[in-house]
Amino acid sequence: MTVPSSHAGYAVTVSRRRHPDQLQNEIEELVSDLWALPRFAGKRHGFRPAVDCFRTADPPELTVVVELSGVDPATIEIVAGDRTLDISGERPRPRGSGRTYQQVELQYGPFGRRIGLTDEVDTSAATASYARGLLTVTLPIAERPPRPARVSIAVRTRA
Repeated sequence: MTVPSSHAGYAVTVSRRRHPDQLQNEIEELVSDLWALPRFAGKRHGFRPAVDCFRTADPPELTVVVELSGVDPATIEIVAGDRTLDISGERPRPRGSGRTYQQVELQYGPFGRRIGLTDEVDTSAATASYARGLLTVTLPIAERPPRPARVSIAVRTRA
């Protein structure tokens, strides 16, 4: 992506390079969003939780925060692979008889998110916690590239 800018009468071009896997993930998300059925269609199954991903320098790590209110943390599956983090689970619709809905906006059902990671991470030191509806996965940046492997990460709950 090239962003033109001007500084003291000079044209400055800032170039930001993207990792090919990150670009592929962005395209997959865009296509997924474009083909998703609207909520009112009644045929949509599952939901797509919101995700934040950020990097810190001290300590060097990637942190992924996923909004998962109403999801039992024991049912969340997290798998770190080759520059990807897969998070899946299900938010069940509350059961009960005699309900007549006036408004329906909450999405229920299975979910799955694949987050492309910009750095190689140390999956053996990864941690995950769940508090107040937010899942936080912390992935330390690897000092040297690890051998490719898929690793499951257990979720612990916090008050």
